[in-house]
Amino acid sequence: MTQLSIEDRGLVYDSAQQPVETRIAFFTSLYRLRSGDLLCSFQAGTGKHSPDSTIQICRSSDKGKTWTTLRLNLATEVDGVPGSMSAPVLAEIATGRLLLFATWFDRSEAERPLFDPVTQGILRSKLLLAESRDEGLTWSAWRELPTPGLNGCAGTGGTVVWPDGTIAYPFESFKEFDDPRPGHHAAWMIVSRDGGSTFSEPLEIAKHPEDLVYYWDQRLCAADRNGEFVALFWTHDLATKCDLSIHFRRAMLMNGDAGGLRITGDGIRQTTLPGQIAAPLQLADGRLLAFVVDRRGPSTMTLWISHDDGHTWPEQERLVIHNHEELAAVAPGGTAIDFNQYWEDMGKWSFGHPSLLLLGDSEVLCAWYAGTPTSMSIHWARIKVPGC
Repeated sequence: MTQLSIEDRGLVYDSAQQPVETRIAFFTSLYRLRSGDLLCSFQAGTGKHSPDSTIQICRSSDKGKTWTTLRLNLATEVDGVPGSMSAPVLAEIATGRLLLFATWFDRSEAERPLFDPVTQGILRSKLLLAESRDEGLTWSAWRELPTPGLNGCAGTGGTVVWPDGTIAYPFESFKEFDDPRPGHHAAWMIVSRDGGSTFSEPLEIAKHPEDLVYYWDQRLCAADRNGEFVALFWTHDLATKCDLSIHFRRAMLMNGDAGGLRITGDGIRQTTLPGQIAAPLQLADGRLLAFVVDRRGPSTMTLWISHDDGHTWPEQERLVIHNHEELAAVAPGGTAIDFNQYWEDMGKWSFGHPSLLLLGDSEVLCAWYAGTPTSMSIHWARIKVPGC
């Protein structure tokens, strides 16, 4: 039996010490530089998905013990249109040379919410990329990443960077704010093999053939071979209006016809893991970790481990990292809920967005956001994993 244990914990970003315009921090992502330093990226604003949401990046040189907030020069206007920034994630393509991926939402009509309860679409969005050549001290202008044929796109989690330099950026598509047609949700990735200069066409990772199940907020991790990955999905059944247990896929990037890429491998399968967003990490010996947000009550952030490729996750080996008392007025987790109400609740939740990073020496780092409806900080915990 693997005995997980918490070695240390603290705050990446203490919202109580921040001005009101950046006091709500969430959508957490971790990245380890070749130098060994750690970066934690997230969005911050006056509220969750507020029109003034911006990107923040913090840096640690002591395995997460202390963090410094970087001063960024990133614009929130795109082509002269005011916007908000969301879901920042990083990739290092050469020593000190970083790529920053983010989702931009059109805020030209600031009174519009992120989600339209009438059409069930989201604000017009763009997937953006900026580059730094000095480990994040300064950044280039944004450029848009094309997603031909897809609307309502938004980033869903950290990048995957394989040893051969291949980069995958995961995102999902749905529909835009004013579109009256039914939405068709799917999880995708785009891939670069030239350091971010060009990207592939979108490659489908998960989509229900009859649009009866949504595979939300995918999180990916690299697996054994170049191009291989594991994906975990927050999975929602539209017929019952309830979340299912977390779903799993192991797949592989392969060369396709005419020089393109395709995804092959196992289909999507249901796990025994309860919860919503789940961040995976494969260890060198093949064991899998999953850092999961579970709102069923009691509300927790829990680290799970699997010894059989995600088929079982022994409850006696799990480690509760964070217990949370949700102060926002939301429907209880695990109950049937109208789709519009679900979106309203998402804007109120005051903890979640798990991120997981291998530190080496039998240690992993967890990060997440948690707080109250008026003040949400970014938390970290360093975990001992025997036999890592």
